[in-house]
This record gives sequence, structure tokens and C-alpha cells, in this order.
Amino acid sequence: MTTPKLAEESCAACDARTPRLTPDEAKRLAADVPAWEIAPDGASLHRRWVLRDFATAVAFVQQIAVVADKENHHPDVHITGYKHLAIDLSTHAIGGLSRNDFILAAKIDALPPAT
Repeated sequence: MTTPKLAEESCAACDARTPRLTPDEAKRLAADVPAWEIAPDGASLHRRWVLRDFATAVAFVQQIAVVADKENHHPDVHITGYKHLAIDLSTHAIGGLSRNDFILAAKIDALPPAT
């Protein structure tokens, strides 16, 4: 039996009892979303984009919001310098990384490129 690609999975409901991923588990999942970086403290996942302009950045955030709402897993979103977008993923209920963070990262990566 093969494991589905992360982008084909759905986020599972999490609460404070959900275990955090171990560093080794996070590293294995990170191989499937190579554009993302695990924070040095291992508690979050980050990706950055430089987009054409502010409107493009906002439009891309709107696409991400649709996916995040569907998955009920919401990233921290930062637009700075009018076209620099940063997404930070962590599972707030556990104060660290869960499989959901990697699933959402893969789903964001599968979105059409922001132009």
C-alpha cells in the first residue's frame, strides 16, 4: 500500500493532546515540500515569495485562504514591502509542528503560481 502525496491528504482535527512531530518525522515530511524551511527551533514551517506587486500578493493570499479554510488549518500570513509574502505554519493547539502543517504546505505549493 502506498502513502498518498501530502497534497492529496486532508488535515485532521487537532487539540492540545495531538503529539508534536519529532525532529526526524518533520525532516522526513520536509523532503516532500522542499521550498519550505523548518524553523531552527523546530516549531514552525516557513516559506517566502517575492511577487510582482501588492495586488498579486493579496490575490495569492486569498487563494491560500480558501485552501486553509477548507482544511480548517490556518497559517500566519505576512505581507511586507508591498510584495514580499511570508507564510508561517504551525499547529497552534500544540505549539509546534504536526502533519497538518506539511499537508497545508503541499496544498499551497500545488496552487497556480501567483503572477
